[in-house]
Amino acid sequence: MTDKKNIEILKVTYLRGPNIWTYRPVIEAWVNIGELEDFPSNTLPGFYERLTGWLPGLIEHKCSPGVRGGFLERLREGTWAAHILEHVALEIQNLSGMQTSFGKARQMSTRGHYKIAFRTRQEQVGRAALVVARDLIVAAINDTGYLLEERLTALRDMVDSLCLGPSTSNIVDAATDRGIPSIRLTSGNLVQLGYGISQRRIWTAETDQTSAIAEEIAGDKDLTKSLLKSCGVPVPEGALVNSPEKAWEVAQDIGLPVAVKPYDGNHGRGVTLDLSDQASVETAFHVAKEQSGGSVIVEKFIPGDEHRLLVVGKHVVAAARGESAWVVGDGKSTITELVNAQINSDPRRGEAEELPLSPLEPEKSREVQLVLHRAGLTPASVPDKDKRVLIQRNGNMAWDVTDELHPTVAATAALAARVVGLDIAGIDMVMEDCSKPMKSQRGAVIEVNASPGLLYHIKPAIGTPRNVGQAIVEHLFAPEAHGRIPVIGVTGSQHTGRLARLIAWLVHISGKHVGLACSEGLFLDGRQIDARDSAQWEPSQRLLINRSVQAAVFENSSRMILAEGLAYDRCAVGVVTDIRCTPDLEEFDVLDAEQAFKVARTQVDVVLPGGTAVLPAADPQVLELAALCDGKIILYATDGQNPALQDHRAQSGRVLFVRNGEIVLAQGADEIALLPLASLKPAKAAKPEMVMAAIGAAWALDIPVELIGAGLHTFDSNPKKTPY
Repeated sequence: MTDKKNIEILKVTYLRGPNIWTYRPVIEAWVNIGELEDFPSNTLPGFYERLTGWLPGLIEHKCSPGVRGGFLERLREGTWAAHILEHVALEIQNLSGMQTSFGKARQMSTRGHYKIAFRTRQEQVGRAALVVARDLIVAAINDTGYLLEERLTALRDMVDSLCLGPSTSNIVDAATDRGIPSIRLTSGNLVQLGYGISQRRIWTAETDQTSAIAEEIAGDKDLTKSLLKSCGVPVPEGALVNSPEKAWEVAQDIGLPVAVKPYDGNHGRGVTLDLSDQASVETAFHVAKEQSGGSVIVEKFIPGDEHRLLVVGKHVVAAARGESAWVVGDGKSTITELVNAQINSDPRRGEAEELPLSPLEPEKSREVQLVLHRAGLTPASVPDKDKRVLIQRNGNMAWDVTDELHPTVAATAALAARVVGLDIAGIDMVMEDCSKPMKSQRGAVIEVNASPGLLYHIKPAIGTPRNVGQAIVEHLFAPEAHGRIPVIGVTGSQHTGRLARLIAWLVHISGKHVGLACSEGLFLDGRQIDARDSAQWEPSQRLLINRSVQAAVFENSSRMILAEGLAYDRCAVGVVTDIRCTPDLEEFDVLDAEQAFKVARTQVDVVLPGGTAVLPAADPQVLELAALCDGKIILYATDGQNPALQDHRAQSGRVLFVRNGEIVLAQGADEIALLPLASLKPAKAAKPEMVMAAIGAAWALDIPVELIGAGLHTFDSNPKKTPY
């Protein structure tokens, strides 16, 4: 083709919470495909072959046919560039190491303009993947070259630096499987699980239960050993030294061979094993001192394999056995070349955080050089053909042995964690056979680690992966706990700010500390702490991370849903007062009642199965939302004879209505005349629908009707403004 065809990205929005597309964060992009509106994929010569040549993984995309290869079928039959962009953006993220799958594309009111949405786990990565996807498609259409691997390398670096690490992700995913919401609190791995007062916090393998004192103890290897020994945990004999001469002296006293390690190190750094001569001991002292900067421990070497046991709470939940690293000489290659060819070529090894094994670098590792020196070799040495050379004795934990552990071995590890005081600990033990009782072998605990690595167990090089994230979540939350507080969301255009305030007040007088984010400000327990419009993402998040908040109420305008998404993932109560296509929605290309309906339904879509939607029975469009709710329904209307209300009541549904000037709560044949409208202040009495919506929300939370009545009388509609 001679004419260059292009896709123009007009606007990109990151929707950080549930939205009109899905429950999860997405990138929403507005694109103009220009003349490609007249050229579906089946009219572009060679496009299919070029695109699938670059991205063979597209065969896994099911698309609307719902089967493997479904998207490629659409591509052959003919589909439009915006739809292709959605799928390619997803595949680019997958190839970058950030797995995603959800995507949609929809036409806009202007010809050639589309909205596309695709799931992303990190905003910057998602935005960058969109640009790469657009450029790749344009290159495939116009038959020009594209350096895809170069772009993917840059994206992988972004994923490594910006996304949650694999260990933290494993815990967060386990929480999600339990229905526990999560909030990332920093750009690192500090994550909140749950909302408000029900929350817990993790920082990879540390939790808000992890004792700072215990971490200090674990970092002091000599103190750790002393405490373990006093409590009956087997540890190797040893002593703290501060000079290479003293190291050799202690080694002779306790008996050779010995191990030398930093007194305050962790994760095996600076540790050298099986030392039997003065030169090796003194060299190992310097290696250990480089890691600790202070004293060094010399202790009796325990023969056997090193094991890492992960203790969570009071139990061992996973165990891995280390493997020594060896190379075999070919008579031509240096040690370094052999390591690269025989060890580092293993696809399980690499610098990436998600890989279970680390690469070995003989030229840089003092530990490896010391091992080689003891064999009379250096990294530049060329071993004889077929000669086996030990490279690293205390290598990576590669083998999962969880199912092999003898109960006494697990009990020893659990005791070691309790003695130090860690709720999550990595216990390093040396044993000849972990399936045998401790008494039948010379096993010992050689190290206790705070914030232990989890990847050994999540992705062992050999053996069964262990869902340690699930174990950590079970440790943090009781079996019936979900980390949630009552969340109430209010959507509509009729007095929703005032309605949200009234609901918050009714919840507050029931005895809960309540947070409220609405257009009239940010409130805690009825006290206004910010008078600015707070019906937005950031103020709402402030409530969810507040550890004193026991319930939270949010006003969610259509603009907020379209521009940011909801601040919470699910809610106990969702109130929709009305659905209107207002002029301010035109900037989002929402131009009619049908489109406005899709925005409002977001509030009902997120109601929990055990929750309730509160809806006006007199509004036929809002009433349609009832069928979309996973939970129960409460309907309200000023007319108790409303057909929808009567039908719902006949099915034992809860309803509210006005009869003889009184608000009545009814379920089936049971009725409660709550209070006369005339007894309320004129401002509230003039808005019976607003009052009933608030009562419905409180009723859904099982607040006693007596308290609801008292709250309606005591609510102050004009709070003193005390902005920051």
